[in-house]
Amino acid sequence: MGSTAYPVPAGALFVAPSGDDNAAGTLREPLRTLGAAVAKAPVQGTIVLRGGTYHESVKVPAGRKLTIQSASHEAVWLDGSSPVTGWRQENGAWVHDGWTARFDASPTYTSGAAPSDDPDFQFVSPDHPMAAHPDQLWIDGSPQTQAASRAEVRPGTFYVDEAAQRLYLGGDPRGHDVRASTLGHAIVLRAGRSTLRGIGIRRYATSLPELGSLRISGPNVTVENVVVDGSATAGLSVNGPGARIRHVTTSGNGMLGVLGHEADDLRLESVRTERNNLEHFKYAPVSGGIKITRSRRVALVGSVAADNLGKGVWLDESVYDATLTGNRILRNASHGVVLELSAKAVVTLSVISGNGDDGLKVNNTSDVRIEGNALTGNGRTIDLAQDPRSPDHPGATGLDPRHPGDPAMTWRIEKITVRGNTLATPRPGTPCLLCVDHVARNGPAGAAEIALDGNVYRRSDSSTPRSLIVWTDRAGVTSQFPDLARFRSATGQEKHGRLDNT
Repeated sequence: MGSTAYPVPAGALFVAPSGDDNAAGTLREPLRTLGAAVAKAPVQGTIVLRGGTYHESVKVPAGRKLTIQSASHEAVWLDGSSPVTGWRQENGAWVHDGWTARFDASPTYTSGAAPSDDPDFQFVSPDHPMAAHPDQLWIDGSPQTQAASRAEVRPGTFYVDEAAQRLYLGGDPRGHDVRASTLGHAIVLRAGRSTLRGIGIRRYATSLPELGSLRISGPNVTVENVVVDGSATAGLSVNGPGARIRHVTTSGNGMLGVLGHEADDLRLESVRTERNNLEHFKYAPVSGGIKITRSRRVALVGSVAADNLGKGVWLDESVYDATLTGNRILRNASHGVVLELSAKAVVTLSVISGNGDDGLKVNNTSDVRIEGNALTGNGRTIDLAQDPRSPDHPGATGLDPRHPGDPAMTWRIEKITVRGNTLATPRPGTPCLLCVDHVARNGPAGAAEIALDGNVYRRSDSSTPRSLIVWTDRAGVTSQFPDLARFRSATGQEKHGRLDNT
């Protein structure tokens, strides 16, 4: 923030925190709010935000082509929080009266809907029952945890009593900056071919049904040099085609950094998503760094997904033609990269390291090239997994309704190439470096077309992990191979592979 310098065309509208929404919108007579500038701007226009903080929620309608940018070298923040003062002490807690901020706490993407009956599709864990409640509060920038009742309030927590219109705080607010979220979203950008650049977005109480503090639904939108921090759920969501997301940071959000759904031709470049899922949503069906669903032609390039409480990068439910290259996927609590129920993907030239579960998990996904990556310090370094889910089952969940009967979506582990990677030092207790377990291989040898060659296998000693490779043959028999020579002799794979025991 404050480091960008974009050209300002003639006729641009200016906005400043000290402005007036009845002003002309010039550099000398700026407007006060982005919302007023959007309403006043021509169909194709530029809005320049002067440095400072703006407390507002804005919708940019379809039919416009706007550029919204920061002034040169000026830090601009859209902030969904407000200062909270006027506290009084009561029975071991602090109370603020007259609190009227209200947010949708629906635990699903559908407003007012109850949780799914299927535990696998429930967002909220019983261990963290307040995760879907978007209320947020900070003391001197430190987030406090929302309590479910007045009786649970203690230092480090707060409670919202909607019936009594009271806000309870466990910590002493005296002499501290106390802020709470009072707005639900920052920008909904429906205007196609528009650009948003050089601004920060923070502290919005975004509900699950709202999808993101910054939501892109128009076609061919560009977002660059933007920070989204402290959203109650998702930071950035993309639900329109042709989006270009460059030099964007999503951090410290309640559930997820970036969400893409039906986001065809999506390119994320130099994106950093870190420390997301602070509200402890379940790792599945969604939480962590980046999740993309039901989208075609997706690219994640030169990006970082690190220290997220969940999966680093997850492509799920009929994602077709994805390229992940030059990325660093580091220290995420669950899997580093997951390709699930999808087809045609390339994972290359990336570092996948220190993740809590598998480094790269390919689940019911076909036509995948995994080449030139360094994977170290994960669980299963690469795991190719097949389960019973099939697109042919009636009512199968995960199909893209825009492409019924898509022949590419076999949801099978087949046509997989693993070449030229380094697979090293998995976590203690991991059963194998490379796992191809219970993958059906109907018909003649090689029917599943899984090809391994030129990979380097590195482990701390000759028995850690005990099995170098777990492999399922064409008869459906799963075998464990403790060394590369025996695997090569039995399968004919890895003619140029190498084993290093360090």
